[in-house]
Amino acid sequence: MTPRDVFWMKEALLRARNAMDEGDVPVGAILLLGETIIGEGWNRGRATNDPTAHAEMLAIRSAASRLGNYRLAGASLYVTLEPCFMCFGAMLEGRISRLVFGAREPRRGVAGSIYDLHNDPRLHHRIEVVSGVLEEESRSLLQNFFEKKREGEYPETV
Repeated sequence: MTPRDVFWMKEALLRARNAMDEGDVPVGAILLLGETIIGEGWNRGRATNDPTAHAEMLAIRSAASRLGNYRLAGASLYVTLEPCFMCFGAMLEGRISRLVFGAREPRRGVAGSIYDLHNDPRLHHRIEVVSGVLEEESRSLLQNFFEKKREGEYPETV
């Protein structure tokens, strides 16, 4: 973990708070090329009625649109929660070079938790993975959200 990783993960955490403000699971993501944010996203599945509206997917879509190219070679994705199959698949298709994430996702995470896809020799692309950057902050945000949800602050559809 580098100071650069901490700096950019703080940016992803700001996006996660956007999701929570909208009543969605607080996960945020930014996509960088060099030191420039080329895409950003936060969970919006509930707001859009779209099961693919994960923070990573929205960041990838916005970057590809901005660049006019679905290939994002050299880009780094910072996300507050370990990606699922869908999001990791999109990262592979986009040829994203680096993934930095905060908290592990023990039920769906595929960058070391239930699977270790970035080390699977059968896959056509390799993604460098750094885990645990601002892990406690990322986990706390999620825990606080779900505590409030249990208390009725957020609807059950979340």
